[in-house]
Amino acid sequence: MRLQILGCYAATPRTLTNPTSQVLEINNHLFLIDCGEGTQVQLRKHKIKFSKIKHIFISHLHGDHFFGLPGLVSTFRLLGREKELHIYGPKGIKEAITLLLKLGDSWTNYPLIFHELESKDSELIFEDDKVSVETIPLSHRVYTNGYLFKEKLGERILNIEVAKEYNIETCYYQNIKNGRDITLDDGRVISNEELSFDPKKPKSYAFCSDTAYKPDIVPQIKNVDVLYHEATFLETEAFLAPKTKHTTAKEAASIAKDANAGMLILGHYSTRYKSIALFKEEAQEIFANVALADDGKEFHL
Repeated sequence: MRLQILGCYAATPRTLTNPTSQVLEINNHLFLIDCGEGTQVQLRKHKIKFSKIKHIFISHLHGDHFFGLPGLVSTFRLLGREKELHIYGPKGIKEAITLLLKLGDSWTNYPLIFHELESKDSELIFEDDKVSVETIPLSHRVYTNGYLFKEKLGERILNIEVAKEYNIETCYYQNIKNGRDITLDDGRVISNEELSFDPKKPKSYAFCSDTAYKPDIVPQIKNVDVLYHEATFLETEAFLAPKTKHTTAKEAASIAKDANAGMLILGHYSTRYKSIALFKEEAQEIFANVALADDGKEFHL
């Protein structure tokens, strides 16, 4: 699992910082999460192939989280895209994007599929044999969701040395990976536990975009491997958090601690602060394993 931060600052783009956007690579999927202004420039800068993006998840319809989407959709068309593109986001996102395409007479030449969300409860919105994605209902000034990405349990790992000791033919290796016992020519049954190892523990990643402090999300993200949580304010401006429905670094750390997260990544910093290092300092007073997102930063999880 790999996370590429394209942008992680609040509100307006600046010469050296970008609004929210990130790419999650998980089990052969490349998911784009939020799409603030400048996203496609950042994609090029970090050499991420546009064609690999098949699913885009938008947390809410504030400009710093989706104003880059119309341009990206149009660029896909100019690049001759043929594969369908799935966009998940709040109800209204289809109207917003298609209106711009209509006014610009620039309809896509590829299938553009919108999955509009309006439920206030968590729901499963994507699933295949490798990954599932659930919404995490958040509390912001407009309808907002975070997203929980979870790997599914993979195949068992073949113990090749033991398989060779029993002279098991390679054509049976997949059966072993699928958890089956093997019957030898002499009638002996070799248990799967002897022939294979447990699969790797599935990884999980929770993206919590703009939100007020919302401890009731903790049960859903319990034991998550990595939590990205907004941390717009430091304690000196904590009084602004409830008014704007944002979170402080300490509040984000409290969520991570209560959820028993493996790691907390902070982002969505207010640009009023001179150093983002202050966010880590405050968060670590509550939760030890804290990392700072920054534009261009890559996490191998």
